[in-house]
Amino acid sequence: MAQSKRRMMKPSEIPDFVSEMIAAGCEITAIGHDKYVLGDIEEQHRARDELDRITEKYGDRDSLKLEIVAYLWSIGRYIEIASEGTRH
Repeated sequence: MAQSKRRMMKPSEIPDFVSEMIAAGCEITAIGHDKYVLGDIEEQHRARDELDRITEKYGDRDSLKLEIVAYLWSIGRYIEIASEGTRH
């Protein structure tokens, strides 16, 4: 069965994507230097329809994960985590 071709998000769209996620009520945040979250489950549940619209608009963003994380760091939306060597 053929899989439909999904639109790929462009790097230039990252700021608008993040802005729309925030406007939808999601606290999109980088976690460390290689992950990000859209917000807590309650935020995502309340914004489900808007998140679906944003996801459809921007398409697949998996290949841009590190670029999204870097952008979130650049605008101060991050949580720094301790390295493995400093955790207790």
